[in-house]
Amino acid sequence: MNESVIDETAQERFAVYMGDATAKLEYELDGDRLLLLHTEVPDAFRGQGVGGRLVEEALAKARADNLTIVPWCPYARRWLKEHPEQIGDVTVDFKTPPPEA
Repeated sequence: MNESVIDETAQERFAVYMGDATAKLEYELDGDRLLLLHTEVPDAFRGQGVGGRLVEEALAKARADNLTIVPWCPYARRWLKEHPEQIGDVTVDFKTPPPEA
């Protein structure tokens, strides 16, 4: 899979496009915090590591912009815990709970 991950800052999401399908990781910038909100990976992308690539792009953005990642999205949270070697010098806040709806 060679499709690039795009940081669509106006929509606050990382996205990968393949045909009519879009995989995305929605986020929100809150000061120096990158809140990871929701990951959606259509069936067309399943089993290709696209969800992980979206989280890796969030890590790259956090690294470049000196942001703390707050993984409220269950998928992103699990991926980060399963891949601590990918986190490197990025601060990840696993403790701050999401706001109550």
